Amino acid sequence: MTWEHKTDQSLVESHGLKHDEFDSIVQGLGREPNFTELGIFSAMWNEHCSYKSSKFWLKKLPTTGDRVVQGPGENAGVIDIDDGDVAVFKMESHNHPSYIEPYQGAATGVGGILRDIFTMGARPVANLNALRFGEPNHPKTKHLLSGVVEGIGGYGNCIGIPTVGGEVNFHPSYNGNILVNAMTVGIAKKDKIFYSAAAGIGNPVVYVGSKTGRDGIHGATMASAEFDDDSEDKKPTVQVGDPFTEKLLLEACLELMKEQAIIAIQDMGAAGLTSSSIEMASKGNVGLEIDLTKVPMRASNMTAYELMLSESQERMLMVLEPGKEEMARNIFKKWDLEFEVIGKVTDTKNLVLNMHGKEEACIPINILVEDAPEYQRDYTVREPAGEYQIDPNTLNSKTIIDDLVIMLSHPNLCSRRWIWEQYDHMVMADTLVRPGSDAAVVRVHGTNKAIAISTDCSPTYCKHNSFEGGKHAVVETWRNLVASGALPIAITDCMNFGNPEKPEIMGEFVECIRGMTEACTILNYPVVSGNVSLYNETNGEGIYPTPAIGGVGLIKDISKTKTIAFKQNNSLVYAVGETKGHLGNSQYLSIVQHKELGSTPVIDLNKELKNGKFILELVNQDLALSAHDIGEGGLLVAAAEMSLSSGIGITIDCAIKSHEFFFGEDQGRYLIEIDIQNDDTLKKLSADHGVVVEYIGQTKDAVIEIKENSKISIEELKNNHEKWFPDFTK
Repeated sequence: MTWEHKTDQSLVESHGLKHDEFDSIVQGLGREPNFTELGIFSAMWNEHCSYKSSKFWLKKLPTTGDRVVQGPGENAGVIDIDDGDVAVFKMESHNHPSYIEPYQGAATGVGGILRDIFTMGARPVANLNALRFGEPNHPKTKHLLSGVVEGIGGYGNCIGIPTVGGEVNFHPSYNGNILVNAMTVGIAKKDKIFYSAAAGIGNPVVYVGSKTGRDGIHGATMASAEFDDDSEDKKPTVQVGDPFTEKLLLEACLELMKEQAIIAIQDMGAAGLTSSSIEMASKGNVGLEIDLTKVPMRASNMTAYELMLSESQERMLMVLEPGKEEMARNIFKKWDLEFEVIGKVTDTKNLVLNMHGKEEACIPINILVEDAPEYQRDYTVREPAGEYQIDPNTLNSKTIIDDLVIMLSHPNLCSRRWIWEQYDHMVMADTLVRPGSDAAVVRVHGTNKAIAISTDCSPTYCKHNSFEGGKHAVVETWRNLVASGALPIAITDCMNFGNPEKPEIMGEFVECIRGMTEACTILNYPVVSGNVSLYNETNGEGIYPTPAIGGVGLIKDISKTKTIAFKQNNSLVYAVGETKGHLGNSQYLSIVQHKELGSTPVIDLNKELKNGKFILELVNQDLALSAHDIGEGGLLVAAAEMSLSSGIGITIDCAIKSHEFFFGEDQGRYLIEIDIQNDDTLKKLSADHGVVVEYIGQTKDAVIEIKENSKISIEELKNNHEKWFPDFTK
C-alpha cells in the first residue's frame, strides 16, 4: 500500500495504528491529526481500550439478571445483595507491566482495580487475584513470582484492604508472558451508586488526586502489543504506585460522595486523562473543554501529549455540581490531595484541549468511541482432542498414596500459605473464611450476611477444548461459591489470550466465549464486568487461553457458611455427582506421568445446576458439616485437602480403588461431610433430587487411609504439601 499522508509512516506505526486505521482517522477529522491527537487516537483505538477484536463476541455474553443493578459498561458491575445493599466488583489485567517490572506492575494493578470500585461509591472490602507464571525452572520465574506477590501485598496491606483469596499456577506457556489479574469487591448502598456519564453544560470538570508525571506514558499501547527481546526497554511505561496516597484518595472521594456534589466520576486508569475524559463525554453525549495548563504536574515542561497519555497513579476526573467547587476543594486539601478545576462540559460533542492559550487538539468524541475499529477477525476452531486411554501397565493401585504425595507437593497443587501469609487477609475484621478454602467469605459489615468470592480457570482445559474450557472456568467458581454455602449471583471475567490476528487464537477466544455464554445462561450467573487482555505473546509464542473468572455470591445467614475443613471424627463422607474416572488433561497425568494428553472433561450444565442446588439444600437444612468442590486433582486430592485443612483424617472404604476413581476429573462433583445420624436423610434427599451420592468413607484419627491399600499421616503429608514455595523462594 502506498503511503499518501504527510505524517511519517513510522510514527504512525510506532503508535500501534494500522495504515487503514490512520486513513479512517484522516477521513473522520477531515485532516491529518497533529502529534497530540495522534497519541490520543493511539490510546483510544488500541486493543486495551477499544476492544476492537473482542467486542463483537463480548456482546453475546448474558449480562442481565434479577439481581443485576449495573452490567458491563461502567467502572465496575453492581449486584443486589438485599437490604438496600449492593456488591460492586471487577477483575482487570496488569500482565505486561508485571512482566517488565513485577513489583510495580502488580502493585499498580491492585491500585487501579481499587479505584474502579470506589469510583462507583463503594468501599472496597476484599481483594483477590489470579496469577500465572512460567515453569518454575525458567530463569525469570522466581524473580517474577517474588516481585508480584510482594507488590500485591505491599499495595493491599498499606491501603488496608484485605487480600482474601486467589489462585496461582505454573505452565511453560507463561514463560514469556505472566498473567497478573486483580479483582476487588466493594459494598455500597443501592441508592448511592455513582456513574461516569458527564452532564450539565457548563459544569466544572475537576482533577483530583496525585500530580501527573511522565510515568506510564503509552502503557495502554504497550499492553496491546506482543513482546519481543527488547521488552525490558519498556520499563519507563510501567507506572509507579503509592498506596498511602490511594488511601487518602479513597477516603476523600467517599467523603465528597456524601455531599451530593458529584455528577460524574471516572478513574484515570489505562490511557489516563485521555480515556477518562473521553469515556465521560461519550457516555453523557456531551463535549469537554480542558485547559491542560491547570493540570497539576510532577515534572516540569510537560507537553500536551505527555499530560494526556501519562498513566500516573491515584488520580480521578469528576464533573461537579456548579457552586460546590470550594466545598470539594476543602475536602481534598484536608486529605492533602490535589484539586483543580481544569475544564467544563460543553455542547460541542468535541474534546477540546488548550494549553498556554493554544488549541492542542479538537476531536469529535464519536470518532474516538463509536467510530473506533470493530473487527470480526477470521478464526479457526481446533478439533478437540479425543479421549485418552491410559496404559494400565503404568498404573499400580499400591502407589495411589505415593502419587497423592507427589501431586500435593507439586507447585500447581501444593499449599499457597507462603503467598497468602504475606497478605493481610484479616484487616477490617470482617473476613470469615480465610484463603485456602473453596471461596473467601467476607461479612457485610454490621450485618448477619456475607459475600463469598472465588477466582478460577483451567487454561489446559481451554487449550484442548476451548468451548468446554470456557464452561469450566465459569462453573468452577460457581461450585466454589456453592460449596461455601453461597447463592452464586454473577461473575466478572478477565479474558487473557494471545494475538487475535492469528485465526487459531481468535478461535480459542470465540469458543471460550461460547462456553462461558452457555454456562452463565443455564446457571443464571451473568457477567457484570470484565476486561480483555490480548497479544500475550513473546516472539510469536502465545499463552494458553486463560479466561479467568471471578464469581460473587450471597450468604444470607453467616451461620450457614461452610468450609472445606472436616469438623469431627466419625462423620460420613460422600461424593455428590457421578465419578467415571476422566484422566485426560488431568493433574495426575501432568504431574505424575508428565503428559498433557486427552480430552477436556465434558460438562453437563443441567447436572451441574441440579447437584449445586442439592448442596445448597443440604446447607440450608444444616445437614452438611463441611463441603468441598472436587476440582483439579480429583476426589482423593479433595479429600486430602479437607484433612489438611482440619487435621482430621479419613479412612476411605469404597469398592473401587483405581487411579481413575481417585484422580479422575469428572465434573459437577462435591465431597460432603455429614453426621452419621443424618445418613438416611441424605439418601432420601438425594433420591428426591435425582442426584447421585456415593459413600467414600469416614473421618477418624489424623491419618489418610485407603482401606486395604495404604495410608499416610496428615503430619507427613502436610510437611510435603507446604514446603515447595518456601524452598523455591529461598
